[in-house]
Amino acid sequence: MSHQVKVPHGALMNAGTKSRSSAFMKSFHKHKYYYVLLLPGIIYFILFKYIPMGGIAIAFQDFRIAGNVFDSPWAGLKWFNLLFESPDFWTALRNTVIISFYKLLFNFPAPIILALLLNELINGAFKRIVQTIIYFPHFVSWVVLGSILFSVLSVDTGVTKLLGLSTSPIMNPEVFRGFLVGSEMWKEVGWGTVIYLAAIAGVNQELYEAAKIDGANRFKLVLHVTLPSIASTIVVLLILRTGQILNVGFDQIFILYNPLVYNVADVLDTYVYRVGLTMGRFSLATAAGLFQAVVGLCLLLLTNWLVKRMGERGLW
Repeated sequence: MSHQVKVPHGALMNAGTKSRSSAFMKSFHKHKYYYVLLLPGIIYFILFKYIPMGGIAIAFQDFRIAGNVFDSPWAGLKWFNLLFESPDFWTALRNTVIISFYKLLFNFPAPIILALLLNELINGAFKRIVQTIIYFPHFVSWVVLGSILFSVLSVDTGVTKLLGLSTSPIMNPEVFRGFLVGSEMWKEVGWGTVIYLAAIAGVNQELYEAAKIDGANRFKLVLHVTLPSIASTIVVLLILRTGQILNVGFDQIFILYNPLVYNVADVLDTYVYRVGLTMGRFSLATAAGLFQAVVGLCLLLLTNWLVKRMGERGLW
């Protein structure tokens, strides 16, 4: 006669916990050097991304620089009301959306196109030379590039004088937004190809061979093999870029803009800087920054949801 032995439920849970803990420790020991490489990035995000989140409370307080966050009186939504009543805020928001839309429209597909063109180069040495040339501007700060652009486009001594133009693009409100888009494309388009070239390198070569047997030319190979194969990479970067729709690049605009183009170049980043550091209205600046972050998060979640509804893989 057989007897069933009943094992206590708690014992089963303890055994499962110990098993998972043991598996984790084995995995941790096996990949310990990868965790060490990951550690600086984790520390960076903790120190400069998560800990500063405590400062969000300033947006809901009457904060004074002489005091501290804990002693400042609670103000509720006072600063958000002042923010939304400010004409300067709406001007900055409008400029931010317009400039960001231009950059998304022109600068997002530019690295994809350039990566496809680089992938077609057969001569390896020439390809490496081209990549070095187009990568280089990424490593030069906007302070240096801004000085170069001001000198090159100077009305007195630059190319503008040689072309007989009376106004530099940097001083012309009608073309300044386009100048921002073009200068950022020149600086970052080469570096943006790195991820796409890595994705293209991972495409199964058998797909190209099969397409060639079917009579596909180079253009059709790109259209029907390369692009579909890197579509997931493009989608992920598009989602991330959409989340940054209200961040158009503080360094670039702060270096290049001037009083003649304030009405078309003042964006949320420069508005927060001016209100917070120049005027000392820290609560109002924090409210503007929080608005910027919340809108970016909502756009990120919405874009990720739409992408998954369309049958593509999202971020999660």
